[in-house]
Amino acid sequence: MALSVTSASAKSAVKADINVTPLIDVMLVLLIIFMIVTPIIAAGFQASIPRSANPENRPEGPDEIRLGIDRDGKFYLDLGSGPMQVRDEDVPARLQAIYAARSQDKILFLKADQNLDFGRVQQAIEIARSAGVRVVGAITEQKQSLTKKKEGS
Repeated sequence: MALSVTSASAKSAVKADINVTPLIDVMLVLLIIFMIVTPIIAAGFQASIPRSANPENRPEGPDEIRLGIDRDGKFYLDLGSGPMQVRDEDVPARLQAIYAARSQDKILFLKADQNLDFGRVQQAIEIARSAGVRVVGAITEQKQSLTKKKEGS
């Protein structure tokens, strides 16, 4: 909003309006650049999974359902009374029967051999999801530090 003063001394005064047109131009150019570059960066996204020392040592509870996969790729189902081997074709039906009876706690803990092909683990997760499992948690062994190894030996 400009003031117009007609006196002679006011004509030589500096106009105090901010010109935002160049700022808007720069912002639009930056917006266009980011709109073009962002999908290109996201398309080549690769992540390495972080490794942790697993500081929280939580024991397995008796009401937890655990699905295990041994180094040969065989499934084991543990309902709290110990692991029982389950044939591949029986796993979906067993999991559906278990999770159909549960209304809230639809968590499955997956424990797989570290040298197992990841495709087998992915297959187990897909079977669990189709059976009604909402959360799949991974059970891992706690890393041993060098001081713990020296104390234990």
